Amino acid sequence: MPGFQGTDADFNGRWNIAIPSEARSRAWWLEVQGAGGAGQLKGRFVGAPGGGMYEPNQISIRGGELTFVFLRKYGIPAEKRDYAELPDRRGVYKARLVDGKLQGTFEVEGHPATRLDWTGERAPEITDRDDGTWKEQAPVELFNGNDLRGWTPMIPGKELGWSVQDGILTNSDDANNLVSERKFWNFKLRAEYRLVPGSNSGIGLRGRYEIQIADDHGRPPTVQSHGSLYSRIAPRMNASKPPGEWQTMEITLIGRDVTVVLNGHTVIEKGVVEGLTAMGHDPHEDQPGPISVQGDHRKVEIRKLTVTPLKKG
Repeated sequence: MPGFQGTDADFNGRWNIAIPSEARSRAWWLEVQGAGGAGQLKGRFVGAPGGGMYEPNQISIRGGELTFVFLRKYGIPAEKRDYAELPDRRGVYKARLVDGKLQGTFEVEGHPATRLDWTGERAPEITDRDDGTWKEQAPVELFNGNDLRGWTPMIPGKELGWSVQDGILTNSDDANNLVSERKFWNFKLRAEYRLVPGSNSGIGLRGRYEIQIADDHGRPPTVQSHGSLYSRIAPRMNASKPPGEWQTMEITLIGRDVTVVLNGHTVIEKGVVEGLTAMGHDPHEDQPGPISVQGDHRKVEIRKLTVTPLKKG
């Protein structure tokens, strides 16, 4: 790995991470605080393992190398066991600063076949704000009611698992995630969908930020609830309908400001998006990105996905 360039304090900040060698399209997010004596060293991470945002079990900087460790049920190649049967293993992330970027590795300790190389770039400042000056442009129908034109699979080589029946887009329980060919910056999105009991899905904004879709009618809201910015912002109330009923979600994303209206109730109002969520697959936050739909967490039926781009008036 190239030599260290910078000081320990240069690790501080938020980083968007790409894993170029991995066949599956994923993006991670890392925040480091307190490096270089600026307080207690700590971190927050979105990526493997799991789908949430977690603080590492261990974090340190020695000799110009950042190391953080999670103790989780990591799988290894050729292992065929259910998640609950996996033993706890140490997932070790290491990185050095090279030309202002993080050059890093991940490995399940003792299992070199799990190694991944990754690169982190500083999260950009985004100055657009939801200030009432944005004007709606011509709407774009992402689902045409007939077929899957305009969509691509997120994971290469995995069966798509989506079909259109009677004007409704639906998936098998373990389908691929869908990614729109069109990319967007600031926009409003309207989705109309129906869930079966136990359904769990999500809509990825710019391919980076997941708004959760889940069958959780009647439960207290959390950062993993229906209408949440997954693992980051909880909805102010539970506005879910029971499974089997059609539901409507309207999302406005301007810069890092996100508003979510679920079934007519504003559950997030101009919440600030700090960074990527676990559904993220496009780490370039300063660029337009696609809309994505999660398909691997049981069945969801969709009858409308409309994006209305927004431009300064």
